[in-house]
Amino acid sequence: MDDNTKLYVLWTNDNPVTAENMVFMYSINSMIHGWWEKVTIIVWGATATLICNDTGIQSQIRNALAKGVHIIACKACAEQLKVSETLENLGVEVIYTGELLTEIIKSKKAIITI
Repeated sequence: MDDNTKLYVLWTNDNPVTAENMVFMYSINSMIHGWWEKVTIIVWGATATLICNDTGIQSQIRNALAKGVHIIACKACAEQLKVSETLENLGVEVIYTGELLTEIIKSKKAIITI
């Protein structure tokens, strides 16, 4: 898959309105309408806690996954916030993401930071 067909969304904002009206709206619609072949949301920081405490956001996670959006979370953040298990149970892949983010930035891949 060509890098021009992949989008990464670095989601660090714990505002639920922003999550619903930008992160999920754009990511899901990107998959439905074929704007991107692959969309990966990277959950980092306080966003992990938002996901675990907000059932509406959890529903959005399930919907995004069902539409083909790949969702990963920073393992170091999830461990520090004690939310790894909850994220994994929602279908979020929990991995160390620092090296991945560095590679995305250095290779100038498409990335949106929220």
